[in-house]
Amino acid sequence: LFSFLLCCNLAKEQIKYSDFMFLLTGGVGLQNTIVNPDPSWLQDKSWDEISTLIQPKLFLFISHAFSCYFLSDFKPIYDSKEPCNTPLPTPWCEQLNDLQKIIIVRCLRPDKIVPALTKYVTGKLGKKFVQPPPFDLSKSYLDSNSTIPLVFVLSPGADPMASLLKFASDKNMGGTKFQSISLGQGQGPIAAKMISTAMQDGTWVCLQNCHLAVSWMSTLEKICEDLSPATCHPEFRLWLTSYPSPKFPVTILQNGVKMTNEPPTGLRLNLLQSYLSDPIWEKLLYGLCFFHALVQERKKFGPLGWNIPYGFNESDLRISIRQLQLFVNEYDEVPFEAIMYLTGECNYGGRVTDDWDRRLLMTILADFYNKDVIEKPRYPFSPSGEYIAPPKSNYEDYIEFIKVKALNDNHPEVFGMHENVDISKDLQQTKLLFDSLLLTQGGGAKGGSSSGSDNTLYDIAKDILTKLPANFDTEAALLKFPVRYEESMNTVLVQEMERYNTLCSVIRVSLQNLRKAIKGFVVMDGELEAVAGSLVVGRVPEKWAKCSYPSLKPLGSYVTDFLSRLRFLQKWHDNCKPSVFWLSGFFFTQAFLTGAMQNYARKYHVPIDLLGFDFEVLPIDESDTSPKDGVYINGLFLDGARWDKRSGVLAEQHAKVLFDLMPIIWIKPSNIDQPQKLYVCPLYKTSERKGTLSTTGHSTNFVISMILPTSRPPQYWIKRGVAMLCQLDD
Repeated sequence: LFSFLLCCNLAKEQIKYSDFMFLLTGGVGLQNTIVNPDPSWLQDKSWDEISTLIQPKLFLFISHAFSCYFLSDFKPIYDSKEPCNTPLPTPWCEQLNDLQKIIIVRCLRPDKIVPALTKYVTGKLGKKFVQPPPFDLSKSYLDSNSTIPLVFVLSPGADPMASLLKFASDKNMGGTKFQSISLGQGQGPIAAKMISTAMQDGTWVCLQNCHLAVSWMSTLEKICEDLSPATCHPEFRLWLTSYPSPKFPVTILQNGVKMTNEPPTGLRLNLLQSYLSDPIWEKLLYGLCFFHALVQERKKFGPLGWNIPYGFNESDLRISIRQLQLFVNEYDEVPFEAIMYLTGECNYGGRVTDDWDRRLLMTILADFYNKDVIEKPRYPFSPSGEYIAPPKSNYEDYIEFIKVKALNDNHPEVFGMHENVDISKDLQQTKLLFDSLLLTQGGGAKGGSSSGSDNTLYDIAKDILTKLPANFDTEAALLKFPVRYEESMNTVLVQEMERYNTLCSVIRVSLQNLRKAIKGFVVMDGELEAVAGSLVVGRVPEKWAKCSYPSLKPLGSYVTDFLSRLRFLQKWHDNCKPSVFWLSGFFFTQAFLTGAMQNYARKYHVPIDLLGFDFEVLPIDESDTSPKDGVYINGLFLDGARWDKRSGVLAEQHAKVLFDLMPIIWIKPSNIDQPQKLYVCPLYKTSERKGTLSTTGHSTNFVISMILPTSRPPQYWIKRGVAMLCQLDD
């Protein structure tokens, strides 16, 4: 990230700022009127970005090329495993500069942007600018003095304290000359006293976990500002450790020596580190270390790996190993139920706060803690049999097995996942990279406001305002759909209208004020500045998001989606209750589901707390009639799997197709227990999956769990992270 920014700043003369911002944002377009020329391979999102390229004059011919017979010339880039190394068709190969070629890759294959930027930086600055330097405490120490603090930026799974203690003893600063304290409530004054004493005596102080003492950070900042050669012993050093935190003092970061130590990546390195640091050798131990490596490595897959990324670390493994030793040595037969509970529910599960993640954790652990691992020779840890438990042998043979055995660290199969998950992972890395780069650009503003950006802002605000309909007349809706005992959906409709009215008013007022501010009629305050900064880079302003339903869509898609939701409610109001409900269109989805259950409970005089939902996926996409009981819904997407309409079961994804649109689902209130052979599939509002518990008692993201038939064991889909989503990010 830093190298790419450095590279762009050095090449300012050759790079247009509009090109640079397009690379980061994909352009700011609200609605694309040009039809996609070949939807069979060119995604709508890619085509929208290509169409936006018409605005910079240089790219006018590119859009023309895509819209006519040249289109197939670009398909090799889309199909390639390394699009950044695939030459563009002539004449564009010669006419575009390196950054503009990356823009084409961004439009066609956004998942391969990181390799493209790496190649760009390597070509301009050299290979050493893309390779992380090795973790070397002695070099960092040489850069410091008694007045400059040394800051460890922590990352999950890596603890620098062992390295620091060893380095302190090497420098003859061990024992009483090295003091450390973990910051937290009430520890601030003790830490301040430690620093004061060490400054005079010339010893070292380490303050751990600074991110946990937010209120004391201002005091620490003052202490660091007051450090001077006159008051500090030359041997004194102040070491700080902290996870990335917005509350950490910026001045300490600017003045200090910053270091970070990433945990080992890849299964082989992870396994090797676990074995080298703990010389015991048993097949169950190998399984436990393999499990530890898997749960750590799954983080790289984002929400498909874990809904919430957890900081599993060496201490979880150490205590699990000790318990495993104890049970294996003390019992004639290994009590798998006990070690499963202790390792899965307590040691690792103690960190897990999401129920679906806990289900996944226990499913993965069951593959490694079972009798077959001990009894079967070459027990497979993956369906292909490429990953196996080594035969019982001595410690050195286990180490050799880990080193020699060709563990393909990057293959999703060992995680129980589909190959498409690599595309999802790369897309997340691209998004993170561009979001971080945008932050360095100050939200897209370039050296203050310019007439060009003002005109763009004014046009965006005007475009959205002209599309916004008037607020719903909730009083008229109440007259047409009064509160009735036998029809709860009337109340759902009116409540939804009220929620959307609030959001619509916030959007309308902020855009009207922004237009006035651009014309100079009102003052451009901080709030309007934030709205403007978001609009100019194609993001949903924070002010709107606070009043909105959860959404990860960019500005153009968000506005289109918002207008579709308003039309859905308007159509309901004008034409009475729909036959099929667009579930994604509800602001508060749980209210609709409760309404459906209430209607059933009141119709059949059944207590509502005894009811659950039964689900049936129908082989149709449209229906003109409503069901006798329950509701028909549509608009859901399957993530991590595909729905086989012919067989009516979950099936494997097609290559490069990340999401599958579900047909109509019949939600039927019932009190029947579900058989175990079905997969319990969670439904989320956005692909982020994680949410917080709101005041209503519902998660801000999780909606409901649906039961889907499967021809495979449910564990197969659990490991794949299969879920349904109300909306996509595009």
